[in-house]
Amino acid sequence: MATSTGPASGLAERYAGALYELADEAKTLDQVADDLRALKGLMAESDDFRRLVRSPVLKREEQEKALAAVAEKSGAQALTGNFLRLVARNRRLFVLPEMIDSFLSILATRRGEVQAKVTAAHPLSDDQIARLETALREVAGAKVSLEAHVDQSLLGGLVVQLGSRMYDSSLRTKLQRLQTAMKGVQ
Repeated sequence: MATSTGPASGLAERYAGALYELADEAKTLDQVADDLRALKGLMAESDDFRRLVRSPVLKREEQEKALAAVAEKSGAQALTGNFLRLVARNRRLFVLPEMIDSFLSILATRRGEVQAKVTAAHPLSDDQIARLETALREVAGAKVSLEAHVDQSLLGGLVVQLGSRMYDSSLRTKLQRLQTAMKGVQ
């Protein structure tokens, strides 16, 4: 389940759990997961979409229509489109990112997978991702569901969150440690 706490987390888990059950019944778990990953990507790269999801100023009808159009244009499953419209109608879009994370977490847990979030300074190639998945599978002893992000402020290296463990080999962190060590020498 989602690792955050608080009322929004519980809300996200309830919605995600309901979506999971419906997708499981309809045998569309993978398709809904792909739709949600695509939405998460859209939120990461589009300021307009983030505003649509986060804005309390927009009317629920406007948000519902906009999300229906996004779902239709992206070729999302009917279940995903219905879910997005329901979330907009209930004025819960502000929790959509947590709902997506919670759904993907439920899916991974039920499949016996361990979730891994990898942040790199530059986009990883398909070969690098495949090698990383293999290495993480050996460390975790289970199938790994990998989610890759880019953060240019890392300068180089990777930050890997595997379940509850964090591995930080980023150049930024190494430079910060060196700076801290040098302050102690003076």
